[in-house]
Order: sequence, then structure tokens, then C-alpha cells
Amino acid sequence: MRASDGAEVADIFRQYGPEYRELHQLPRNQRRVIGAIEECRTSALGGHKDKCDSCDHIQISYNSCRNRHCPKCQFLKKEKWIEARAEDLLPIQYFHVVFTIPAELNPLVLRNQKVMYDILFRSVSETLIELGNDPKRLGAQIGFMSILHTWGQNLMDHPHIHCVVTGGGVSDGEDRWISCREKFFIPVRVMSKLFRGKFLDYLKESYGSGEFSFPGVIDHLKDYHAFERLRRQLYQKKWVVYCKPPFNGVEGVFEYLSRYTHRIAISNNRILKIENGRVSFLWRDYADGDKIKTMTLDAGEFIRRFLLHVLPDRFVKVRYYGLLSNRNRNNSIALCRELLGASKIETNDKEIPETWQEHLLRLSGVDVTKCPVCKKGRMFTVEVLYPSRCNGPPKI
Repeated sequence: MRASDGAEVADIFRQYGPEYRELHQLPRNQRRVIGAIEECRTSALGGHKDKCDSCDHIQISYNSCRNRHCPKCQFLKKEKWIEARAEDLLPIQYFHVVFTIPAELNPLVLRNQKVMYDILFRSVSETLIELGNDPKRLGAQIGFMSILHTWGQNLMDHPHIHCVVTGGGVSDGEDRWISCREKFFIPVRVMSKLFRGKFLDYLKESYGSGEFSFPGVIDHLKDYHAFERLRRQLYQKKWVVYCKPPFNGVEGVFEYLSRYTHRIAISNNRILKIENGRVSFLWRDYADGDKIKTMTLDAGEFIRRFLLHVLPDRFVKVRYYGLLSNRNRNNSIALCRELLGASKIETNDKEIPETWQEHLLRLSGVDVTKCPVCKKGRMFTVEVLYPSRCNGPPKI
């Protein structure tokens, strides 16, 4: 899906963000995200003035905000992360498993994000590890990364976790590699049932320890009997777990990681126009044969939906488990390669780190040091532009 009008999320925040902030009492993390996106690549953040050494063309470039919720600040961060993950990939099949919680929990999630997202990660990871270790299933230690997404295509809240899971694992004695059956991981009904039980158990535990708050529309859940009534209802529902066919080799894993890991709620290329206080954007309606449709919202409603997906400060949205856990990853991957008789995947590591300009050139073929006018000269910095909100050089 790609629009071509040039409208951006930043334009929406610059035009309608001030009024929205006046009308709504926003938490600090949401105010910070709005401010960062508004200022991204503007004089407020400073930048530099470059000059061509051939034709004397002058060009001003402003700094990025680097906020993880900004649509313009994900590309290089994503590519560097993917290159680092390349060292962990093995010549095996990988599975894509998605865990989703019922919509009835969304009001509780929105008002208790950190607690609920942690429960989600914990329930997903324990489900996969337990079933992987089960001798009746695989009987091996698997590895996987889990990626939290909180949105649907219409920007409404839809918390779910994507997992990239090894199609096999290391035996209990660490002396052999045990592979999954070809194109088959673990039955989704088994994963769904265990996931549901773990999540609802941890939900009860967190309620008992007083970790939840119950403002506004969920005030009634303060009452233990009302909370338990909700839990019992959720036990009767079928929780959605989807295991997609295995990726098409290592290349398929790379393609997935490049598309999903650093995705935010909406990218700029989906926005069609901003007009008369309304925002139009493209969305995919999965309930109607995956048709691409246009949705138009009041600017305030668009901002509200966007802010639903601002994560708590310092919350980690990509996590690693089993063979890929941060503590044991290097040793575990080395053992896996030894058992598989596989060599390490070559990466682009260099003794001298690349500049961001060199990195961008290698990844995209775009040479930002070449003069955009004469196409021959090289651009070099002639002046550092300090942030307009600062008086003089920034403090170090």
C-alpha cells in the first residue's frame, strides 16, 4: 500500500497536535512522542549546512528525532538490527507464530499497558518453551524472538505478538539437533489452549497483587467478582494463535524482519491527504478479502488512535528466548552450528565502523554525499546548525 500525496504524520501533529494537547490530559510519554515527531527534521533539532566542492550548491539538512514511534526514523535503525540478527540465523526452517488476545481485554490493556504487555510476553514465551521441551511434541530447546504489535490496519488497538521460531532445537543432552517435521511445528489448538491458561493465571495473579488500576470505563473491574466473571468468560473463548507456513529459507526470514520488526502503527506512505480537519489513509480490510480501502477520520480521532500505540518508556518490544536469549545466545548459536555442521553466515562487519552515509549507500544505493545538482561534486559540511530552541551550542 502506498500513497503519493506527500502528507506525513508529522504534518498532522503540527497542524492539529497543539489543539489536541489543550483538549486532552496526556501522559508524559505521549506528549514526548508528539513533540518529537513535530520537530523531526526541522530547525528545532539543529542540523548542518553542506556545500558542493564543484558547483557551490548549498543544502541544509536537519537532524532526525530518532524516536521509535516516528515514521521517518526507523530505516537505518532497522537495517543495523537486521544485520546483527543475521549472525544468529541457522540453515534450518523457521516458523512464524502469532498470538492474539481477545478484544474484551483491550480496555484493561490500554489502562495498564506495561503490566498487560509483560503478561502477554511471559505467556507466549512459556507456551513455546514448554511445548518445545515436551517429549510428545519436539523434546528440544528451541529459540525464538517475539515482537509486540499493538495495532490493526484501522489503527485501533489489537495487541498481538509475532514470533520467529526455530524449526527444531537442541536435545536435552546437547549432543544432537532435533528437527521439526517438515512444514509442521506444533498444533495451534494446543498452543492456544496453553497460552490462554497461562495468560489468565497471570492475570489473576497480577490482580491479586494490586498491579492494575481501574480508571474510567473499567472501574467496575475493581470488584473481585466482576473481574472473575470476565476471566471465566475468557476461558470459554477460543484464543487465536496462528502458525503460518515456514519461511522460505533464510531469505524469507530476512524479508519478514525487514517488514515487521521496526514497524509502527502507520507509515507515511499510507496517508493520502490532510484536508479540512480530516485525515484519509489506506488500510487493508482483512475481513473483506484483504481489500485495500480508504478510511477518513477527524484529525483528533486519528491522533487518538495513533497514541494508543505509544509504548511505555523504555519498554522492550522485541525479546529473545531459549537458544536466542541474550545471556546465552553466542554459546547456543555456536553449539547449534556445530551440531548442524554449518558455518557462520558472513556479515558486513568491519574493523572501522561505517558512517551512517556509508551504511545508507551500501543498503539503498543512495549516496547523500554526492551533489544533487551537478551530480559530480561532493557535499561537505561548512556549518553546524544548532537547535533553534537552544541559545548557542548544545551542552555536552
